[in-house]
Amino acid sequence: MSGPQCCENPPALNPVSGSGHVEKLGGLDAYVSGSLDSKLCVILISDVFGKSFFFALTSTQISFSQRHDFYWTHLISVALADKVAASGFYVVVPDYFYGDPFDASNQERPISLWLKDHGADRGFEDTKPVIEAIKSKGITAIGAAGMCWGAKVVVELSKQELVQAAVLLHPSFVTVDDIKGGKVPIAILGAEIDQLSPPALLKQFEEILASKPEVNSYVKIHPKVTHGWTVRYKTDDPEAVKAAEEAHKEMLDWFVTYVK
Repeated sequence: MSGPQCCENPPALNPVSGSGHVEKLGGLDAYVSGSLDSKLCVILISDVFGKSFFFALTSTQISFSQRHDFYWTHLISVALADKVAASGFYVVVPDYFYGDPFDASNQERPISLWLKDHGADRGFEDTKPVIEAIKSKGITAIGAAGMCWGAKVVVELSKQELVQAAVLLHPSFVTVDDIKGGKVPIAILGAEIDQLSPPALLKQFEEILASKPEVNSYVKIHPKVTHGWTVRYKTDDPEAVKAAEEAHKEMLDWFVTYVK
């Protein structure tokens, strides 16, 4: 269950429009970046904060009528989506929360109530038409990365082999049985200081995956970082930036290897 640590350090708005654009995919609004020519796609799935960055209101990517509705992108920053795209992927960042991200300041709607409207099971179902829409564009291989809440969605996609590779970053909700059911190459990047997926649980994941030679896997516990370190960090803290970028590189390396 997501708890206080999951909701710590909510992101600040960041007026960056990115090099991509917003379009409707499989019924969801999504930020997309990169070229379809590569035929390879990565879906990035956010944590509970979802929309946290926003497109600059002067962006030519967004029409005047859209500016109010798209006063956001996702916690997975536009910069990260564009970074993945620059590595040769078509990147899709769907809005799974339909404009209703978790608001830690709303004491009348704690995370337990918010999750009743936005469970990972719904996120999994919402991803199916998104994948079909992506494939209709000529994409031949898809990887998915999930942060916190999004990791549970990704592991469900792995069970159904709806993607070719999976990456879980500081996962929440993911269980031992989930890992037993995974069927595609999976990398799990965890934090040393994490109440939601503590190192002991990640070690269990690693042992299970080691017993499944048919599934390529990689598990790493990043030292001296806390839950959410890959997407919620102070950009003026060199050590925090370095730790996040290291995880981003590991994610990219995984997709370059297995999304073909």
